[in-house]
Amino acid sequence: MGFKCGIVGLPNVGKSTLFNALTRTAAAQAANFPFCTIEPNVGEVAVPDARLDTLAGIAGSKQIIPTRLTFVDIAGLVKGASKGEGLGNQFLANIRETDAVAHVLRCFEDDDVTHVEGRVDPISDAEVIETELMLSDLESIEKRLQNLARKVRGGDREAADQERLLKEAQAALEEGRPARTVKVSEDDARAWSLLQLITAKPVLFVCNVDEASAASGNAHSDRVAEMAAAQGAVSVVISAAIEEEISQLGDEDRDMFLEEMGLTEPGLDRMIRAGYGLLGLQTYFTVGPKEARAWTIPAGTHAPQAAGVIHGDFERGFIRAETIAYDDYVACKGEAGARDAGKLRAEGKSYMVKDGDVLHFLFNT
Repeated sequence: MGFKCGIVGLPNVGKSTLFNALTRTAAAQAANFPFCTIEPNVGEVAVPDARLDTLAGIAGSKQIIPTRLTFVDIAGLVKGASKGEGLGNQFLANIRETDAVAHVLRCFEDDDVTHVEGRVDPISDAEVIETELMLSDLESIEKRLQNLARKVRGGDREAADQERLLKEAQAALEEGRPARTVKVSEDDARAWSLLQLITAKPVLFVCNVDEASAASGNAHSDRVAEMAAAQGAVSVVISAAIEEEISQLGDEDRDMFLEEMGLTEPGLDRMIRAGYGLLGLQTYFTVGPKEARAWTIPAGTHAPQAAGVIHGDFERGFIRAETIAYDDYVACKGEAGARDAGKLRAEGKSYMVKDGDVLHFLFNT
């Protein structure tokens, strides 16, 4: 399943440097001038999960395949982007295609790196980005309402539902609130997601700090954390410069470097996990001698749909799922031990898969 997190921010906040480190490539040009990213760069990254290595060790798996998350590096927005300033609407369209948005905010002082607004103020930067995204959503809503008017007058029920939801979003945006603040009923959830409003997407604030602040953050990142908490959002402290350096090191050198910097893990690992959690995702595992593999599903997914992530035939011909909780698999030292201990369960179509489940699917071809 493809889950995409768009990386956005004002020019020169460290987005491309962060993306380079994330994907361990130099695909995104990192340069000290605005608009150095002309096309959105896309990279897949493994979601760090120590459980997968543990399971593979128990099963003697020859191959380990982690679950993955896609990050899209989107060119720097500027004030007026919704009206075509800078590189304008083409990048707003790129954001619209993602599932969540990571706002990279400059939380470091450096006279050698210019700021498009001539000052370092991450809260103001976040407000500039949010304003442009809200203006873009408003413009989109107004056009769609005009296009729906005739269908609504003709009694089209689906069009009437779209109109109602669009007007709810419009009211929030006109009050200066992003669309994600609108309370949507479970019945409306699917129709709401199909509106593809940018400000309806969950947000992760990424505080790009100087190297000295990588372990504990600084005054700028503290302010962002307060803002995020007030919005019910999440923030992560990371030093893009450190992460880029780490990405070029081998495992042993990386561990030594992290220890010297007072860090227990790369900041990217925290960012990836935060993005994964932000999207409401969870992991289940398939384990055997050939491979141990992690699979991504939305929380609340039932067993047949979880099986469908592997192959559509698994979902269509689903019979049952043999299920072992992760802790039980480890405690019983594998599938055979779990089966002997009565910890392997047979679950049907109504079973809601839990994070960490080790699953084996039975299905008709």
